[in-house]
Order: sequence, then C-alpha cells, then structure tokens
Amino acid sequence: MERPDPVRAAPGADATFEQDTMRTVTRRIVPFIFVCYVVSYLDRINVGFAGLQMNRDLGLTPTQFGWGAGLFFIGYFLCEIPSNLMMQRVGARRWIARIMISWGLVSTATCLVSGPVSFGLLRFLLGAAEAGFTPGVYLFFTLWFPGVWRSRATASFLVGIPVANMLGAPLSGYLLTLDGAGGLAGWQWLLILEGLPAVLLGIVCLFVLADKPADASWLRPDQRDWLASRLREEQATLAARHGSSLRDAFANPRVFVLALVNFCGICGSLGVSLWLPQIIRGFGLGYVTVGLVAAAPYAVGAVCMVLWARLANGSSNRIPYVCGALFMAAVGLAASAGTVAPLPSMLALIVTVVGILSFQATYWAIPSGFLTGRAAAGGLALIVSVGNLGGFAGPYAIGYLREATKGFTVPLLVISGVLLLGSVIMFILGDPAKREDSSTTV
Repeated sequence: MERPDPVRAAPGADATFEQDTMRTVTRRIVPFIFVCYVVSYLDRINVGFAGLQMNRDLGLTPTQFGWGAGLFFIGYFLCEIPSNLMMQRVGARRWIARIMISWGLVSTATCLVSGPVSFGLLRFLLGAAEAGFTPGVYLFFTLWFPGVWRSRATASFLVGIPVANMLGAPLSGYLLTLDGAGGLAGWQWLLILEGLPAVLLGIVCLFVLADKPADASWLRPDQRDWLASRLREEQATLAARHGSSLRDAFANPRVFVLALVNFCGICGSLGVSLWLPQIIRGFGLGYVTVGLVAAAPYAVGAVCMVLWARLANGSSNRIPYVCGALFMAAVGLAASAGTVAPLPSMLALIVTVVGILSFQATYWAIPSGFLTGRAAAGGLALIVSVGNLGGFAGPYAIGYLREATKGFTVPLLVISGVLLLGSVIMFILGDPAKREDSSTTV
C-alpha cells in the first residue's frame, strides 16, 4: 500500500497535526522574540524615567529633552527599510542578533551623555542600531506562521509593549534611587543595567532562532515539509493578488495610508509613554511611587489588548476594532487633559493606554494580510519607519507645547486630535486586502 504524502495529507486530513506543529513553532519562537521585544521597548522608553534626573543634571529644557528623545525615531526612519531588506538577504537569525547587540551597546553608552548635543546624537545612533527589529520580526513571522497563526503570534509579540512598561516602570524608578552609588548618577545606572541584557540576548539569538522551517532541527521532517508547503501556497496566493516585489509595495497607495495611520498611533503611544513619568511626577510622588503608578495603565492594557485582539480575530471585519481603539485612546487623552486631579487624570490615562495597545494588537494583521515576499519586507519596513516618525513628532510636540504653555493640557489635546485623525483615516481606508480582492473580481 502506497504511503500517503504527509505534506498533502496533513493540512486537510489531520487538524491535530497542524495544531501540534504550530504549537511547537509557537513555543520555540514566540517566547524568545517576546523577551527580546520587551528589552527593545524598554531601551526605547527608559529615557522617560532617566529624564527625571538627567534633565536636572544636564540642564535640559523640556524642548531639548523632547527633541533629543525623538531623534531616536529619525535614526530608525532612515535605516529601517535598508535594514529589513538586508535581513531578507542574510537571514533573520544573524541580522536580529546584530541589531540587538549593537542597540544594547549604544543604549549602555548613553550613560556618557553630557549635554543636549551628545544626548541627541546617542539617541539618533540608538534608533539607527535598532532599526529593522520590529518590521524584521513581522517579516520573520510571515516565514513561519500561516494565516490566523500569524495574527496570534503578532498579538502575543505585541504584549511586550505593556509588559516592558509594567516591569520597566517600577525597575526604572528603583534604579534612580541608586543615585551616587559607585560615583554614578541614578539615571546612568538605569541606562547601563537596562541596556546590557540586549547584548546578551543578541548572542543567544544565534543559537535559538532558525531562518526558515527547513533549517529547524527541532521540527520533525514531515512537520518541516508541511509547514514549508503551506507557507509557499499562501505566499503564492498573496503574490498573485497583490504582487510580491518591492515596487509593488511602493506603488500601492494603501501602504502609504497605512503608514499615516501608524504615524498617528505611534505619535500618541510614544508621546504618552515618554512623558508619562513626568506627568505622574507632577502629582508630587517619589521616584519609586512614580514607577509603580506608571505601571498601572500598562497592566490593565495588557489584559485588554489580548481580549480586544481575540474579538478582532474572531470577526470577519477587524476595521471597527482598529478604528474603535484609536477613538478610545483619543477620548481618554482628551479627558486626561481636562482634569488636574490625580485620580481622574490617571483613570483617563489608563483608558488612553488601553486604546493605544488595543490598536497595536489589531492593526498589524492588516498590512501582513496583503503583503508578501519583497513587498512585505519593503512595505512593512515603510509602514513602520514612516509610522515611527510619530515617535519623534509626539514627544517633541509635547515638550515644545509644554514649555510654551507651562502645562500638559494643550499638548495632550493636540495628541488626542492626532489619534482621532488616525481613527478617521483607518475608517475611510477600510481593509486593503478585501478591497483589492473585490476589485480583482469585478
């Protein structure tokens, strides 16, 4: 009797086979990438806590701090697309390791800054070093996770944002209390001790990740064959519908509209996270208490974003969930700007963070739903890099407007308007994959 081909038999005939295979892949890849992202996001935002002491020690004004903190995203923007294309050429394992080691070294070196110029330069170099990590992970997931499995992996990966804030906020608050130990300021200890883990994880990355299923010694041969076949079929279908070349991505106006939506979301996300410690500090709290209070919105947000993503994944149309999340964030931020009382202000900020995190948990399934091949490498990098300009615009706008108006009310209202704009644009655009599919069948 002829033995059945496992590649053909498994997908339709044995759902248990698919479940077992993808659970093995998920357990091997997602937890490690999750930890890397937590460290990545922590190194990106810990300057918000460092600024509580650093601004005083270096004499940085709110505008200078906002400008310097935001320069991270200019470096990120300039190097994002080349980095992602290079990853596709040399492989994810080596390139992600390179990214992590270099950003860990630069993040640690930020403890040596002595004024606004050196602060801005190190932040720019940190962005250049880290460029390509986030879109690289999205690209990496397209090489390992088909269909709905990719949406689940992405949602799990993005939980790293609130976790980084939940763990990083109390830790950063505590590290500031080391002020004077060993002749170093507390903010210097913070940058050193939170930067070195990236270097160690980068080295570990070389031994944990594999570039593609065919390289995975930890999968059985039939699992490797089935997964590779399933991914080839899916990518061929996407390429036939939407194109797979770099030119296809850059010629698709919907990619640029999605980049604008991402810009609005990140403008709010990084604007709030980088200034949140100083907003809370204004309530008259100590460093450790600031860290604990700053973790609260992200603890609530971690739970809500997972539930929101599950609802979106179970729906045939995720657009209302993406738009609704941004709208929620906009309303929450506007409410926080309208009150000076600590408790109502924090409750409104919790709503804001929940909305922003829920947006991020549902948004990324949209571009990965119609981009593949080099179109995915270039398109995802374009969306992330243009979006990350919001990471410059948000913190800088808040710092500039705060210095001009002597408060946070106007800055937060402006960022609220940006979030609302993103919600409206996403609603008008709709789902690009469904729109393009319907246009090809006319």
